[in-house]
Amino acid sequence: MKATIHPYTLHFKQPAGTSRGIYTTRKVWYIHLYDPTTGHNGYGECAPLPNLSCDDLPDYEKILQEQCRTLENEGNIPYEALRNYPSMLFGIETAMQQLKSDSLQLWSTPFSDGKEGIPINGLIWMGNFDEMYRRIEEKMQQGFRCIKLKIGAIDFNKELELLHHIREHFTKEQIELRVDANGAFEPATAPSKMEALNAFQLHSIEQPIRAGQWKKMATLCNHTPLPIALDEELIGINQTDEKIRLLETIRPQYIILKPSLHGGIHGSEEWIRLAQERGIGYWITSALESNIGLNAIAQWCATLHPTLPQGLGTGQLFTDNIDYPLHIQGDCLWFNPEKISEVHFNF
Repeated sequence: MKATIHPYTLHFKQPAGTSRGIYTTRKVWYIHLYDPTTGHNGYGECAPLPNLSCDDLPDYEKILQEQCRTLENEGNIPYEALRNYPSMLFGIETAMQQLKSDSLQLWSTPFSDGKEGIPINGLIWMGNFDEMYRRIEEKMQQGFRCIKLKIGAIDFNKELELLHHIREHFTKEQIELRVDANGAFEPATAPSKMEALNAFQLHSIEQPIRAGQWKKMATLCNHTPLPIALDEELIGINQTDEKIRLLETIRPQYIILKPSLHGGIHGSEEWIRLAQERGIGYWITSALESNIGLNAIAQWCATLHPTLPQGLGTGQLFTDNIDYPLHIQGDCLWFNPEKISEVHFNF
């Protein structure tokens, strides 16, 4: 097997506001695996998020090269060696899965056959009041039944006004609302803010306070008026015993899994098993990957038979994305196997 790394820079159609600043470009490393005995190819995406991923390292490419040489020599994925490099593991294991399947249909599911879509949420990015208001209107007109708003970037009362606007027009049965605070609340004021948010019958709130405050988060989860989902809290928690300790200490209502941040497919499946053993729910989200990564996440997500809306709608963010047979119709992500032959890797 031969492994080749291709650095690539993606450009956002419009600046993407996140809890770690505003992104205009996105650096990724694509892995190309080739098996000369079968003639099969596999492509994977390694995409650490700056200042967020636990493997956002200055020597990232060097470490990735070393892991690829190990893969070439041994022919197997070094899972334990890659535990602390989740974005690398995700790229390598999904490239291996494509090499095995010899198709962009990485697993056999009704989604990969084009017969079923995966329900997704409509994501409203951080912005000023007018921008977020316009984006909410667009998502509702497109037919989304679950809308997720990133909050904490503008005045809290303005954010409540946005939620009030939605609830004036749609009941909780018509539109499910999720909010993501990205750790913006202070522990002292979080309970009162969550009480105010609860008036709008939200499905959940993601990461109300910043990660690393386990006891304070545990108190919030124990007394919260609305379900809490952990996201950033899981980053860097890669060992099994630490995952157990976090889940048993905080006892969240949900965890949100981003394979490139939370242990690749292998580590995410471990999170799911440990959460289910403790009665904790979950859903899957992409993390600003290009269509190579998004397709891999969606193909895997479909094997889990999701019923909740997932966070898989980010494939339309870039001007120079690699064209894949993925499209959003209504409030679902779909895969069209008839267009696989039109995909070309030009890097």
